Amino acid sequence: MGRPSPSSGDPVNIKWGDSDVEYVVESAGVFTTMEKAGAHLKGGAKRVIISTPLLNPPCCGQGHSRVEPEAHRPAYTVPTDNVSVVDLTCHLEKAAKYEDIKKVVNQASESPLKGILGYTEDQDVFCDFNSDSHSSTFDAEAGTALNDNFIKLISWYYNKFGYSNRVVDLMASTD
Repeated sequence: MGRPSPSSGDPVNIKWGDSDVEYVVESAGVFTTMEKAGAHLKGGAKRVIISTPLLNPPCCGQGHSRVEPEAHRPAYTVPTDNVSVVDLTCHLEKAAKYEDIKKVVNQASESPLKGILGYTEDQDVFCDFNSDSHSSTFDAEAGTALNDNFIKLISWYYNKFGYSNRVVDLMASTD
């Protein structure tokens, strides 16, 4: 971190080892296979983080047995390039008071998701989230409940800055 970012059409030509670079964050969107991104290792980088979708990702994990056929997502025009909003409407199988949902989200924002999930009850607007380092900030006052089984949750996020902070967290967690 904090070193110059050389540019080359071929990562093999970048001499990362000469600068004692430990991490290369590959986000060009060009070197998205393990083989292509691995060329940074040949240049002397110790680790490579691919921050764009892989073309041939190794598959591991658990599949989902049920996928909802459709999701209705409203679109917002927010007058900024940096900040976006998630408007999530949920039909709950188990009834829950909106106040209880707010408490659970607030507790999660304090631990274990501290620094990742933000929480606000302020009367914020989109520009208040510019340079917010959280991946998303739950806006407790913007959400609502039609009843105990039908709720709307609102969360704001800064498109690039929050994500970049999670990449830095990833680097810190692998040491």
